[in-house]
Amino acid sequence: MINVDGKAVFTELTELVDPAHTALLLVDMQRDFIEPDGVFGELGIDLSMYAGTRPCLADLLAAARHHGVLVVHIQNTALPRRMSDSPAQIRFNLRMHDTARGEAPALQYTVPGTPGHDFVPEFRPEPEELVVRKYRSSGFWGTNLDLLLRSNGIDTVVVGGCTTEGCVESTARDAMFSGYYVVVAEDCVGSDDQEQHDASMLLMRHRFDVAAGSDIGQAWEKLQMSEIEERS
Repeated sequence: MINVDGKAVFTELTELVDPAHTALLLVDMQRDFIEPDGVFGELGIDLSMYAGTRPCLADLLAAARHHGVLVVHIQNTALPRRMSDSPAQIRFNLRMHDTARGEAPALQYTVPGTPGHDFVPEFRPEPEELVVRKYRSSGFWGTNLDLLLRSNGIDTVVVGGCTTEGCVESTARDAMFSGYYVVVAEDCVGSDDQEQHDASMLLMRHRFDVAAGSDIGQAWEKLQMSEIEERS
């Protein structure tokens, strides 16, 4: 920790991710994005990166649950008949999915009531875990995420999920703009485009704290052991 003009600033990973003030944000771990039978998979989009990131994120989720870290599942949502999409948002989606879409109309995915909106099995929320539906890339825009985090005394968000350059980076940026420390779990985020993933990680390393999921889990374990020693 350092002091800057009278303000205490966390600098060490153990300070940043202390379970007392940390939430794990799981971004869009839904069938349409990462399963072969989802919308993206059926379009032939490359989902191979998720074979590596999914187990790492599942381990981080298990560690968060074990150490009492607040878990928030962010769920991308698109209302039927594009009721949640402005013309500008539709144009954004057309450009974002231009290569995969080909001559087809603007893609629709993660519509409530469809299998693609569901979380994949290893990331299904437990009964008391928070679920935040979002209608834009950022988990903060037009949602109650900020209210839920502040209501539970959260100072830091650890971010994992998909896609790196899209909803993950958008959520991380808005978290920082909202006054939260941001730690990106670098082996727990993935994309269907390696070049965009790499570019996004390059940018985020210069803006946020970045750590492997295992290092974050070890920080939680270290804090727990210190508490046990202090009580004994």
